[in-house]
Amino acid sequence: MSLYLIIMGVQGAGKGTQAGYISETFGIPHVSTGDLFRAMKSRDDALARKVQEIMDSGSLVSDEVTNEILQDRLQQDDAQKGVILDGYPRNIAQAEWLNSYLSDQGAKLGAVLLLELDSFIAFKRAYGRVQSPSTKQSYNIYFHDGDIKATFVEDKNGTFAPGIQAIKTDTGEVLSRRADDSAESVVKRIDTYLNTTSPLIDYYEEQGLLIRLDANQAIDAVSNNVKNAIQSL
Repeated sequence: MSLYLIIMGVQGAGKGTQAGYISETFGIPHVSTGDLFRAMKSRDDALARKVQEIMDSGSLVSDEVTNEILQDRLQQDDAQKGVILDGYPRNIAQAEWLNSYLSDQGAKLGAVLLLELDSFIAFKRAYGRVQSPSTKQSYNIYFHDGDIKATFVEDKNGTFAPGIQAIKTDTGEVLSRRADDSAESVVKRIDTYLNTTSPLIDYYEEQGLLIRLDANQAIDAVSNNVKNAIQSL
């Protein structure tokens, strides 16, 4: 029996972590559209060249091409028993294409897992992320047990707002932040998610496929709820 799932959630809700858990627990690949697009940059085939040309021109990749990329991945051997989709669909047209494609394969979507998280908590989770340059271990300036210290650092020229510097308390190592985790970019991604996802939530809820899960819990607790939800299908 195949298991086709979608995982949805605002940035910071833990989609990647839970998708990885689902992949390991249920033996289906985690298919992220972001990863698929990045992979196109290193491939040399007709589809990859078409996508590269679109991206190099600065144009948006159409639904049709996005669906083609996904179909290419779904036809690979490891995806024949199902997948956990992350970042797809992004609109109703893509959702309808997926339903049609799976139906043609004699399969269907099992469930849509919605990791629900308050937007303010989502902001703190995303904006607060820092990482050790030496060990690559991640921390959060808002959620920690005293193992890091975060302070505001004033801009020397007074041109920009104060920045946040986080230091590992036991070693004094200065922790790094992702370049795309500025407050403005995090808010923009959250807004984009809220604006584009609402129609999909309604769409899948009307089909009886939506399963709402509280993402404001410890990772293990969320994983346990995810496992129970899938096993109940």
